[in-house]
Amino acid sequence: MGFEFPVLPKPDHVPAELVQPFPFVFGLTTDKDPFNDLADSVHEGPDIIYAMHAYPGGTPAWVPRRMADLRKIYFDTEHFSSKDFSPFSKLIGETWNNLPAEHDPPMHGLYRSMVNPLFTPKAMAALEDRIRAYARDYILAFQTKGECEFMADFAFEFPIKVFMELMGLPHDKTSEFLDWEMNLLHNHDLGKIAAATRSVVDYLRGEIEDRRRNPTEDLISWGVQAQVEGRSLTEDELMGFCFNLFIGGLDTVSTNMGLHFRHLAEHPDDQALLRASPALIPNAIEEMMRAYPAVTTFRTCIKETELNGVRFLPGDKVAMSTTLGGRDPAEFPDPAAVRFDRRPRHVSFGFGPHICLGMHLARREMRIAMEEFLALIPEFHLPEGHVVVSHMGMIQPVALPLVWKP
Repeated sequence: MGFEFPVLPKPDHVPAELVQPFPFVFGLTTDKDPFNDLADSVHEGPDIIYAMHAYPGGTPAWVPRRMADLRKIYFDTEHFSSKDFSPFSKLIGETWNNLPAEHDPPMHGLYRSMVNPLFTPKAMAALEDRIRAYARDYILAFQTKGECEFMADFAFEFPIKVFMELMGLPHDKTSEFLDWEMNLLHNHDLGKIAAATRSVVDYLRGEIEDRRRNPTEDLISWGVQAQVEGRSLTEDELMGFCFNLFIGGLDTVSTNMGLHFRHLAEHPDDQALLRASPALIPNAIEEMMRAYPAVTTFRTCIKETELNGVRFLPGDKVAMSTTLGGRDPAEFPDPAAVRFDRRPRHVSFGFGPHICLGMHLARREMRIAMEEFLALIPEFHLPEGHVVVSHMGMIQPVALPLVWKP
């Protein structure tokens, strides 16, 4: 690997038989199929395992693999807190939390009420034509070449252009932002994660000060002008709001697009079906969100409790792996089979009070990307013999070359 994770002792309350390998470690990559080769193997073990390197930086966390247990924990804010589920603020000695993602009731509800108007289905529908024009522009740039590197040429360009416009950030800094984001979400080295966090925070603080002097119609200006409980946001609240938008907007849609287009490249029959029946695309995306969930978030136990015979103590971290939830055979019969007529109740956007704020925008971007790509690009596939390498913590193809006859 070229590095070693810290060796920490097993806590006394953790039964030795529950300490199990967990493949989805932040900072690692694999040339195996993360879902069919790795996620499915975890489901052969106990319902809840204890993994020594599941939390960013290679430290321990409980890992529930059953969808039913994930849903219980999502809703159980008495025993499990969302506060501090990411390491970013503490790594640089600051006190903000991602807002609203890392807040518990009752403040979480107040913050959601403040932010919700930005991301309603109606607000996102108003962006439809602009999003479609951006998607077409990027696809037309490589249409006649007969090939593209999907992640670099499209997945990390198209949705990020939409996000940068909403945030009011300059497009010429995209590559720098993506470098920061890659270290935030795909690095095992806490020093590099901290350095990237510091870069993002310092940059956002400059943007916040600019919007105070020169407010516009973008999301940062909204945060500067927002009110909660009749007051303006504190400095910590405002940074948490902006950082949450930054880390969510620069990676999530790109990640899911990469996983979905890998499936279509490897399954020509599914690709042909969606070309022949584009009305199936929204359902197909939901099923691929179920079959290829990328995200693990975290909870912290704040009050002793028991779930499925497992004892959780205050301070215990819990890895909420949507990857395992989407592949739970008790929830989804034949979970490895991707069926576009399935109507899955997945948790790939989270579940309960902390469901993803940007899911309406994400669904729209993914649908439009697939509609336009299939309309403009003929049948595509991976180059012969190519092996896809994937990031593991946030599961994402490192690169995804696609080829077709121009």
